[in-house]
Amino acid sequence: MLQNINGTQTNMAGTLFLNNYAPISLSKMADVALQNRTDTKYVLSVDTLQQIMSQLAGDYSTLVVNRQRLSDYRTLYFDTPQFDLYHRHHAGALDRYKVRSREYVESDLAFLEVKHKTNKGRTIKERVKTPELTDSIYGEAAVFLQDTYPYDAALLQPKLWVEYSRITLVSRHRKERVTIDINLSFNWNGQTINLPHLAIVEIKQDGFSRQSDIQQQLRLHHIQSTGFSKYCVGISLVYPEVKHNNFKSKLRIVEKLAQGQSHVYLN
Repeated sequence: MLQNINGTQTNMAGTLFLNNYAPISLSKMADVALQNRTDTKYVLSVDTLQQIMSQLAGDYSTLVVNRQRLSDYRTLYFDTPQFDLYHRHHAGALDRYKVRSREYVESDLAFLEVKHKTNKGRTIKERVKTPELTDSIYGEAAVFLQDTYPYDAALLQPKLWVEYSRITLVSRHRKERVTIDINLSFNWNGQTINLPHLAIVEIKQDGFSRQSDIQQQLRLHHIQSTGFSKYCVGISLVYPEVKHNNFKSKLRIVEKLAQGQSHVYLN
């Protein structure tokens, strides 16, 4: 099992060439909110990400919030005492949910969010604004879950903290948004696991297209798409007693990238 990996938060804006990218504001980005979309994920090293980012400034703009091109996210995931939502994902269920409270630190905004992966491969995200990041569900948030979450919300309890820094790119050529998560860490009950060498690239499109500029760069670096749930990987690492056989390939990716491999070929 992967042991805790110690790393420090670093200012990556310069090394990832973000200052070469034209800025875009939150209000402008609303045109590509893509709350109902297809997602394609890639996992790679930060070193390889640097090479890719050096090639794409002409194709994407980057979100800037309060003059920051890297945005910090704090997320608290909820599940049942038996980890039912996790186990549905582990079992390969095509219709599954995640429930989380998320703080967008630079924006000083917080939401309770329900993320639904449909059996048709689409991702639907619904959310309600909350005064702050919350570890309990009541009032308007409870009403929101009644409308968006098909199971018994009364069973939900906090299970895992996930924190990371996010770059958001918006294509200049098509309806496409790209999120890049780095400085990933998982925390629960005083145990913290940091993954400073790992980057998660997620391409969000209205419909799957191979014309994505960043997708072409990823192919040039022989990086294949892979499903990768931060919540499920975090649960597997922080709760080793919870069944995770079907996620062992993902954990091997994490471990090999932590050992310095630039990327991992998948079988």
